[in-house]
Amino acid sequence: MQAQIQTMLALQDSMNSKVHPQWREQGYEWYRAVWVECAELMDHYGWKWWKKQQPDWEQVKLELIDIWHFGLSDLLMQHEDASHLSSILEAALRESCAAQDFRVALENFVEATLVQRAFDLSAFAQLMAAADLGFEDLYRGYVGKNVLNFFRQDHGYKDGTYIKLWGGREDNEHLVELMAGLDVAGASFKDDLYAALQQRYRELAR
Repeated sequence: MQAQIQTMLALQDSMNSKVHPQWREQGYEWYRAVWVECAELMDHYGWKWWKKQQPDWEQVKLELIDIWHFGLSDLLMQHEDASHLSSILEAALRESCAAQDFRVALENFVEATLVQRAFDLSAFAQLMAAADLGFEDLYRGYVGKNVLNFFRQDHGYKDGTYIKLWGGREDNEHLVELMAGLDVAGASFKDDLYAALQQRYRELAR
């Protein structure tokens, strides 16, 4: 787990540096990105008592992985020593969490985020447990989404020229499909996934 956590921290630092080389000095409000994502997450879970709704767990977990990107960024800002931070993360993610209603866990996490104006690691671990999102799935989803984020930046995401719909489907859908055919534990996983995205983008994005 320690090696995988260190990989995620390094990837997040690289992604943030790609968006802005001096990202640590920009004063980005990571906590704000977190709570906005939480609202989207609640929509995927369902909260309207006046209509029939079923949780879309696949989308819920994808939103949690998006939140994890912002959370890692905030934690990297709080801890300059990445090695020490990885130990903190491992301890929190290994801690056993009691079962909790997902909506309550989400609201507790949002409350902690807004009160502290920071990412609350313990509350996020509770939220992962409520969504039955294990560490291996978090890692797999994070690395995949990180590669897609790099791909987007390389293909015009920041200047608005990137095409998000490929052959009528969102790039996230293609990402999940392509990941299923690759060895996530393999040393070349990131490069293989990027190459697969590149090929499909050329074939389908118009």
